[in-house]
Amino acid sequence: MTILRSTYAAFTAAVYDPFLALGERRGMAAHRRALLAGATGSVLEIGAGTGLNLEAHPPGQHPLVLTEPDPAMARRLERTAARQRPDAVVVRAGAEDLPFADGTFDVVVSTLVLCTVPDPDAAVAELRRVLRPEGRLLYLEHVRSADPRLARRQDRLAPAWRRFAAGCVCNRPTLELLAGAFTLAPPARATWAGMPSIVHPLAIGTAVPRSAGAGRAREVAAVSGRPAPPSTR
Repeated sequence: MTILRSTYAAFTAAVYDPFLALGERRGMAAHRRALLAGATGSVLEIGAGTGLNLEAHPPGQHPLVLTEPDPAMARRLERTAARQRPDAVVVRAGAEDLPFADGTFDVVVSTLVLCTVPDPDAAVAELRRVLRPEGRLLYLEHVRSADPRLARRQDRLAPAWRRFAAGCVCNRPTLELLAGAFTLAPPARATWAGMPSIVHPLAIGTAVPRSAGAGRAREVAAVSGRPAPPSTR
């Protein structure tokens, strides 16, 4: 990493929490708490950043593993974890190449991460790989808007936003990417209040690894509140 890139990364890490602070107060912190209330067992959070989710993780997770590829972010994450969750393990790794065996975790958490990873297809495949067959993905991501007018604005401003926001892709079709490896319960839709309109659309939900069994359909149905299709066997 060049000196210029290292300096910019350190600056980005330093301003990250203040930049998101208004959005946290206007609802994002509550979304985090609601999502993570269901994170039990062995839990992996990818792209944990500076540790904004740490206060929302319930006690009793064993282990709680936090990954973060950016060195400047990881240093802040390590300090925050030492104060708030000394039981957490911080691993410096990107979502596209997770250093864990297949089927390691009961729950994987992704909040505001998949918009930024350079290779989202590889990242989604890795999430699927490290989850146990009966595991769950908990996600909270800003996504491409379903409103054509806002989607066009996202497309128009995406290059500038990507440069400004450290690689964030505001028009990424994240739900479609997840659907390639997971079965998604119908996501909750929300607005990221207090942030620019191009990142307003949020999708929040639970997904399970794709498999052929009717039991997985029933599990998704239980999460979504909708009846499962009858078994054909």
